[in-house]
Amino acid sequence: MSKWTEKLPEAAREFIAGRRVDEVECIIADIAGVARGKAMPASKFAKQANYFLPNSIFLQTITGEWADNPSGAFTEPDMILVPDFSTATAAPWTADVTLQVIHDAQDQAGRPVPTAPRNVLKRIVELYNAEGWQPIVAPEMEFFLTARNLDPNMPVMPPMGRSGRRAAGKQAYSMSAVDEYGKVIDDIYDFAEAQGFEIDGILQEGGAGQVEINLAHGDPVALADEIFFFKRLIREAALRHDCFATFMAKPIEGEPGSAMHIHHSVVDKKTGKNIFSDRKGGETPEFLHFIAGMQTHLPAAVALLAPYVNSYRRYVPDFAAPINLEWGRDNRTTGLRVPISGPEARRLENRLAGMDCNPYLGIAASLACGYLGLKAGKMPRPECTQDAYNMETDLPYNLGDALDLLEEDALLREALGLEFCSVYDSVKRNEYKEFLQVISPWEREHLLLNV
Repeated sequence: MSKWTEKLPEAAREFIAGRRVDEVECIIADIAGVARGKAMPASKFAKQANYFLPNSIFLQTITGEWADNPSGAFTEPDMILVPDFSTATAAPWTADVTLQVIHDAQDQAGRPVPTAPRNVLKRIVELYNAEGWQPIVAPEMEFFLTARNLDPNMPVMPPMGRSGRRAAGKQAYSMSAVDEYGKVIDDIYDFAEAQGFEIDGILQEGGAGQVEINLAHGDPVALADEIFFFKRLIREAALRHDCFATFMAKPIEGEPGSAMHIHHSVVDKKTGKNIFSDRKGGETPEFLHFIAGMQTHLPAAVALLAPYVNSYRRYVPDFAAPINLEWGRDNRTTGLRVPISGPEARRLENRLAGMDCNPYLGIAASLACGYLGLKAGKMPRPECTQDAYNMETDLPYNLGDALDLLEEDALLREALGLEFCSVYDSVKRNEYKEFLQVISPWEREHLLLNV
């Protein structure tokens, strides 16, 4: 075993199992959460301590265009990618023995690149650590399996199941519905096991072909890494069985959208105790302060939790997605839900984030809101004990409005990093401008001959 393979996690070493590693994929998440980087022979990887990519990858939009550089000059200097060997994992769908390794981005002076999404999340975790706290998260992943969609002008369709019929909606928690595409699920399990990932559960959600995967709670950066890997893993499993997997927030008209619900708790680093529960097992003021921070800053954070024009199609009443920032105990109609739990597991679930968000940025933005609430020490609005879908919305209606709110929230921008926020704003406004140049079928159908 070579020196670098000795640094690998146990699951990666088991995957190799004495075989020669053929290729290593050196990857990093861009603003959209797309894996960028380079693949190289393992023999070359073993000889290099770090790798280079232009920092302009963080100015690339989801369409592949380049946003304006807020700092002015577009010189594309190289940044240094340093491998984080704790993230090394298999790429079990490849024909040869391939490993993936997430890298951290540094500038040429060795400082973290502030526009790298993984560094943004690390920045927020460090804010908690400076107060003696350790944030804990547990994400839920929702996604759709769909029939192959080769023509973007055609609507997305549910996949064909083993019965020969298309997957049906309104079958939440149905075991038979999951069995319809059981071979895809089997490969997801197999790939996850090969990569050393722990799945807490898989279930059928309310949409046609919609699946939810729950992950065990843990460190925010490690779990964001897992979601980053899981998105690729799930897509590869689907392609093996002649269908697509999509994390688009609202891919099918008339069906619910896909969320990335995030459960949050915070523990005291010295005692390991949940700061949301007191010695008697009751709620602490800190728990309510955390909720108040969410209510105060989430309107601005929505720009990161709902990063595309399609994201806002999720926020409609009675489609299992929140429309406001009310909070309630065991109330799934609220945007902020307190699940049933014992004192040691007391937590807050943020139901706003879409599965289309970059996991590093979605978790960072959500944790930043809670952190600001803990620091401010204010109380939330009264608990909602009714159907929150009947209440007024306090969320932005579109991406442009969300970006305006982010621009106005100085505390949230400072927590996330001013340089990052400027770059993010530039990328997203460029995407929004591109979208507004596209004429939709609805406009042609209803406006062409009628106005």
